[in-house]
Amino acid sequence: MEESKPFGEEELQLIEERSDSATPGPWFVRQLDDREAMSLVAVSTVPDTGLGERWPDFPSAQMVALTLVQDPRYADVSDELWDENARFIAHARQDVPRLVAEVRRLRGILEMRGTAF
Repeated sequence: MEESKPFGEEELQLIEERSDSATPGPWFVRQLDDREAMSLVAVSTVPDTGLGERWPDFPSAQMVALTLVQDPRYADVSDELWDENARFIAHARQDVPRLVAEVRRLRGILEMRGTAF
């Protein structure tokens, strides 16, 4: 992992703009099935039902990202971290705006104290 470098308000605004322009949240991990009833892991705008719906019995318009589609195998990763990747993506929708707000809050405290960051 590359060493983190401090960034200014301009970069923080770009992060916020990317977050604001994405599909509104919250997002959820869904365990579904593809056309051959093989696992399909998705990030969705609606919570998982626990029913493992099989394509095409779920609205694709609810899907934000797919981390595993086995048949046809066009969404896959070699490290097999499909569930972990989906969970990260889903939580990023809520986490990124909170992190941006926290950075601004902490910078405000430093500025009030006259401390450089």
